[in-house]
Amino acid sequence: QVRLVESGGGLVQPGGSLRLSCAASGSIFSIYAMGWYRQAPGKQRSLVAALPSGGSTNYADSVKGRFTISRDRSKNTVYLQMNSLTPEDTAVYYCYAHIMASTHQDSIYWGQGTQVTVSS
Repeated sequence: QVRLVESGGGLVQPGGSLRLSCAASGSIFSIYAMGWYRQAPGKQRSLVAALPSGGSTNYADSVKGRFTISRDRSKNTVYLQMNSLTPEDTAVYYCYAHIMASTHQDSIYWGQGTQVTVSS
């Protein structure tokens, strides 16, 4: 069984920073892509940043220059460094990973979500 566990959300003032982490664990054979989505109240879930297995990173236009996605392959962990946060960044952030399990079945897995609130 594969799990994604997120951490690092919380309350931050406008202009502040947060770093989200998402660790994959379980019967993992290989991890391909990893990334982050977010969902604000009343809105659809949307892509924030993605790390494809062999390509370049992708960012939503609204976070370019402020957010940075990175990955530690040795820890099966993806990070999202968020700087210059604004109230519009308030949302539940979900990590995802395209993983081939030890059973050689590949699926998209999701974390449980972590709340990020930007408010003074």
